[in-house]
Amino acid sequence: MNSTTRSSKELLRLQKELKDIENENVQEIDAHVKDNNISEWVGFIKGPSGTPYEDGHFILDITIPNDYPYNPPKMKFNTKIWHPNISSQTGAICLDVLKNEWSPALTIRTALLSIQALLSDPQPDDPQDAEVAKMYKENYSLFLKTASVWTKTFATGPKLEPREVIVIRNSKTEDAILSTDFLIKKITEMGFTEDQAKKALMKADWNETLALNTLLENS
Repeated sequence: MNSTTRSSKELLRLQKELKDIENENVQEIDAHVKDNNISEWVGFIKGPSGTPYEDGHFILDITIPNDYPYNPPKMKFNTKIWHPNISSQTGAICLDVLKNEWSPALTIRTALLSIQALLSDPQPDDPQDAEVAKMYKENYSLFLKTASVWTKTFATGPKLEPREVIVIRNSKTEDAILSTDFLIKKITEMGFTEDQAKKALMKADWNETLALNTLLENS
């Protein structure tokens, strides 16, 4: 492992943390070193039951500074997620334990558990993503639907096949039952990106016509 910039004490601490995570054998969280570099880890969080993230498996990028554990690790979601305290674009996390409330007594494991707890208890009044927080506060049912669709689309992998089937309304077919993938594919075939299609459909509560109108107005 690349450890040239760390003291023996700091290196032993990180090695112990890795071993503790392995020994805990808790399915909800996990972490391992990336590319044999002790400063770069990959974290895993299982979506909490009873939330729109349930059954999701989320990957996080973890960078450990040279002055760890005196300063917190840098963590961000690699897996896309729809949550008020996590950027839907960059994966950045707004969580006090990763900033001013960090303590050397904390560990990578406890930080991952804190992030998992955040999935169960969003804080929309202290958002990282203002757009998601606004939806959470103004249209909670749409937030739950969007977060669930994002989880199924980005965080469940091949186990999702076939994709969730939802009821949508459009100008041609009333109460048509179409898959989310089908809707996204239809819009991307018109020249828009997959990301543009997903965002427009979510904002329009999966109404294809409204989503297209929004995209065309902004193009």
